[in-house]
Amino acid sequence: MNFNPGPAALPLAALERAREEFHDFAGTGVSVLEHSHRGREYEAVHEQSAALLRELLRIPADYDVLFLQGGASTQFATVPMNFIAPGASADYVVTGAWSDKAYAEASAWGAVGGARARVAASTKETGFARVAVVEGADLDPRAAYVHFASNETVHGLQYTTLPRFGGAPQVCDMSSDFMSRTIDVSAFSLLYAGAQKNLGPSGVTVVVSRRDFIETGRRDLPKILQYRAHAAARSLLNTPPTFAIYMVRNVLSWIKESGGVEAMERRNLAKAAELYAALDGSKGFYVCPVEPSSRSVMNVVFRLPSAGLEERFLGEAKKHAMMGLKGHRDVGGIRASLYNAVEPEWVSTLAAFVKDFAERNG
Repeated sequence: MNFNPGPAALPLAALERAREEFHDFAGTGVSVLEHSHRGREYEAVHEQSAALLRELLRIPADYDVLFLQGGASTQFATVPMNFIAPGASADYVVTGAWSDKAYAEASAWGAVGGARARVAASTKETGFARVAVVEGADLDPRAAYVHFASNETVHGLQYTTLPRFGGAPQVCDMSSDFMSRTIDVSAFSLLYAGAQKNLGPSGVTVVVSRRDFIETGRRDLPKILQYRAHAAARSLLNTPPTFAIYMVRNVLSWIKESGGVEAMERRNLAKAAELYAALDGSKGFYVCPVEPSSRSVMNVVFRLPSAGLEERFLGEAKKHAMMGLKGHRDVGGIRASLYNAVEPEWVSTLAAFVKDFAERNG
């Protein structure tokens, strides 16, 4: 029972399909790992992956879908490099470790690129116990864009309703809840997500962006760093991570066959509700450091009364075949990641263990 925060559980159907096709892809006698990214066999996978994304998320026709490398962390730098012109600025909403890192990368680019990143809102003073609200944000109407993260894996926060921060273009890091719930893509000028949570293995990052926003990007960067160049080349500007994109195709096919993103959302809400109920019913034995209105459906974080009890919890969970429950090294505690491929039965097993452990150690 895999509760890892990413790379994370993959659907068994996607893995079995990969196993069946591994040595002989599409009757070619060659593995998909060995096919040229310029060949028609791989290009069919490439196009199917993009088409499935468009279908499942109802992506408008004036948006480009890109498959890039370098993870979301590379997007932390690529976004400001493309869209903050010299002398201009962008607003950042900081609600956890990853949006804080995004702000730091934008600030680093500003120092060399003549641009500026500014914090429009932050909940760092609360220990990232809640998300930032639109009403309290200090927004610059002239900002090149506003950047925020929809879900924070380390601190276990999520915008249950995706906000809009002012009138500037909205840029969102959706790495840890992409494809886990329905969204209105047209509300964003650009969104990006590392695949290794809900979409596939590590190694590929999806970028979805309005075409006219991409065209506002700087043209004095190396082509490999320009979104427009990747869009024009259909994400084939250089050799893409072909096997990772193939696995994304398999996962998207599974999502479609399972009822689409709407079904994933219902499934995920039910899993999170069951686990939070077990934690909240412990009469204070477990403490969730996140305000209830900001609790993540994807990453459930909690603490026990002592570090010793947390180690015992992890050890016993491992004996019961539950893995990946240790909290992030920066914050400690326990974290259960409930991504799409995490089976409801696993969460029921964890919830029962949570109750039993509290009764025996409370």
